[in-house]
Amino acid sequence: MKIGIAQMECMVGNVSSNLNKMSVFMNKAAQAGCSVVVFPEMADTGYDVSRIAVHASSWDRGPIERIQKDAEQNSIYVICGLSEIANGRLYNVLAVVGPDGHIMAKYRKTHLAAFSPLHEDKIFTPGDSLETVQIGGMTWGLMICYDLRFPEFSRSLALEGSEVLVVSSAWPFPRLRHWNTLITARAIENQVYVAAANHVGNNSSVTFCGSSRIVDPFGVTIASASEEREALILGDIEKSEVVRVRKTMPVFEQRREDLYYQPMFHKHCE
Repeated sequence: MKIGIAQMECMVGNVSSNLNKMSVFMNKAAQAGCSVVVFPEMADTGYDVSRIAVHASSWDRGPIERIQKDAEQNSIYVICGLSEIANGRLYNVLAVVGPDGHIMAKYRKTHLAAFSPLHEDKIFTPGDSLETVQIGGMTWGLMICYDLRFPEFSRSLALEGSEVLVVSSAWPFPRLRHWNTLITARAIENQVYVAAANHVGNNSSVTFCGSSRIVDPFGVTIASASEEREALILGDIEKSEVVRVRKTMPVFEQRREDLYYQPMFHKHCE
């Protein structure tokens, strides 16, 4: 299965412009033979926490309708970061739309960055569930940006059967090395593909580091983008490769759950 990662520079608050750009990327991905295209975090509003609330939409109207139509027109699966207002609360969301235009899954970001200059915890309500979705005979686990820093989260998705982890992000330049290292680590330790889409450009307080990439279950980078330019990167993923790597090194069979979830530490005193 061929997948595409759309690395975008989003205009903060200009939802119409961002949706037009997403439409172009969808068309390019479809023309390139992709079954799936992945977009960054908050691709509709752009990532600026102080302004997202002004431009966010409920999901009975607005950007999601345009994305559904474009997905259907291009006969492609779309995984994209969006804003959502529901019952007076604002959520940072990853949506999965099928090639028939229907919403297949929705994941609300569970780990909120509670530090300067982001302070997502002051704006968003955290989600309370993990989400997976079936695409092309493979199980895809959904993650958003800061989730990448929590190995328990990606491991839980892998234990639920995920063979691909999607990371939709707005990752900043000061932590570029962390981005590259964590993506590779999550792929290796869980023996999964990681498809990570990031922003480029900047908002009022953050410069994004791009470097979107597709990494295979052995930790090898299949495709990657630059740090500063928009791009559509392409890569082939296969369920058989996940099976092969897990058979070659059967770490899931050799886990010691009897130790991990019980207080089995021995304290030594002089």
